Amino acid sequence: MNKVDRLARNRLDDAIIHATLRDANISLVSVTENIDETPSGMLMHGILASMAEFYSLNLAQEVLKGMTQKASMGGTPAKAPLGYLNVRTTDAKGREVRDVTVDPERADLVTFAFTAYATGNWTLSSLAKELEARGLTTRPTPSFPAKPVTTKALHKVLTNPYYQGSVTFRGITYDGAHDPLVDTETWLRVQTELAAKNQRGEKPRTHDHYLKGTLYCSC
Repeated sequence: MNKVDRLARNRLDDAIIHATLRDANISLVSVTENIDETPSGMLMHGILASMAEFYSLNLAQEVLKGMTQKASMGGTPAKAPLGYLNVRTTDAKGREVRDVTVDPERADLVTFAFTAYATGNWTLSSLAKELEARGLTTRPTPSFPAKPVTTKALHKVLTNPYYQGSVTFRGITYDGAHDPLVDTETWLRVQTELAAKNQRGEKPRTHDHYLKGTLYCSC
């Protein structure tokens, strides 16, 4: 191997792998580090494994700190939800800035979804069908093509406070710097409608039909 930190990033995994190799009469050799099966080599191996674990934990902590700070300032620390796009720009000093902008192809349809559902005249299934007819799809990725929004995905959209201007990160909600797609009053009406329909059995499901959860067999 090239370096110990390529073998494992925590001491427990490193010890288990090392013990497994020794039981199989396999010697671990690093081409860039002075480790072997001698006492001094094993001591060096332990030190390097501890350093690799520290680096990994410290890096994760610094990343989390940066994401928390970004959220507290109204930024979006994760992938933007449907109706928005993650964009990269450059500031006056030439530094990369990661921001969020409204998706011109999907934002109006997401807004329609909220205003329509708030009227109480739609179910998740019927609204998902209407949105599909109007052309709303998920964003394509290198692994997955664009596809119509399911009732489960629609429920996730309608319950996400991001659309009314909030950013939630690790259980804490902040005022977002992004443009909301729906006003707070409409968003709250949607939550009321969802709660009411949930009590009647109208729940998000993967397979859609209009009256699922509403009509039942008399027997």
